[in-house]
Amino acid sequence: MIALDTNLLVYAHRSALPEHRKAKNAIEKAAASRGGWCIPSFCITEFWAVVTHPKCAGRPSLPEEASAFLSGLIDAGAKVLYPRDGFAERLTTCACELQIEGPRIFDLQIALVSYDGGAREIWTHDRSFCSLPGLPFKDPL
Repeated sequence: MIALDTNLLVYAHRSALPEHRKAKNAIEKAAASRGGWCIPSFCITEFWAVVTHPKCAGRPSLPEEASAFLSGLIDAGAKVLYPRDGFAERLTTCACELQIEGPRIFDLQIALVSYDGGAREIWTHDRSFCSLPGLPFKDPL
């Protein structure tokens, strides 16, 4: 299963961004993958925070627009991944083992919920994405 990071969702949603077409194509490719595709729940909240932010570049998306975009992905087959029981303990254990500091913890939570949910890789355009051993990340753009 392929997990999609927040930035691909934002780029696919925002048609004015230069990465828009490539991100849409990447999501279509993930949706067609034999192993399935998913969106970590943390990416949904992060996506919402970015695209509806009043001070974002261009016009912020209306809540209804953000909701319709996400619903479209779910209707197209995206599985939403949620933390399992014991997530906080596994997250802090991994963070200590990997010496995670500062905001890199947000990437780690996305990676851990993806790993726990059965993802085999994460697609992101973030070149410094912090993942877990055994869960590679790929830049599809």
